[in-house]
Amino acid sequence: MRIIAGTKRGMKLLSPKTQNSRPITDRVKESLFSVLYKYDLFDGKIVADLFCGVGSLGLEALSRGAEFVSFVENDPKVIAVLGKNIEKAGFVKESKTVRADAFKVGAVVDEQKYNLIFVDPPYSDTRQIGERSALSELLTLLGEQVAPDGIVAVRTNRRTKLLERYGKFTTIERRQWGTMAVTILRKK
Repeated sequence: MRIIAGTKRGMKLLSPKTQNSRPITDRVKESLFSVLYKYDLFDGKIVADLFCGVGSLGLEALSRGAEFVSFVENDPKVIAVLGKNIEKAGFVKESKTVRADAFKVGAVVDEQKYNLIFVDPPYSDTRQIGERSALSELLTLLGEQVAPDGIVAVRTNRRTKLLERYGKFTTIERRQWGTMAVTILRKK
């Protein structure tokens, strides 16, 4: 796994020795970021990477010009590797790491709301997508943490099809690559 483009292009990311992660392949990450570019989401924008693992998506956003990224992860062993990746990339001042269950805290807002939030929970946590599901509750929380016209990109198994609306969000696009899908929602 590596950073694909931007100021840190080619930098290899460290990975934890665990079977619990689902790293996104370079090819899929490149395709996802190509899709996100049409929404003008990187230069100077505020981003959050929820269930971030080693920070692949958030670090890619920083490399491509994001102003700041909040990383939210619950596993302390993974956070240790994430910290090394942030330091290796030189993005310590442009980032914040929060050890928490993203389903409970969302993106953790300080002063500014987010322009883009990556939501990448374990697939087992996205099997239920209805109004009272954990994912629905998270999207309701994120509705208060995202700037007007902000985007949330939710990664799921390709068989999972999100609803057209979740609180303040409307699905605007869905892309599928191999066994995974990303649904892009915009705040109304």
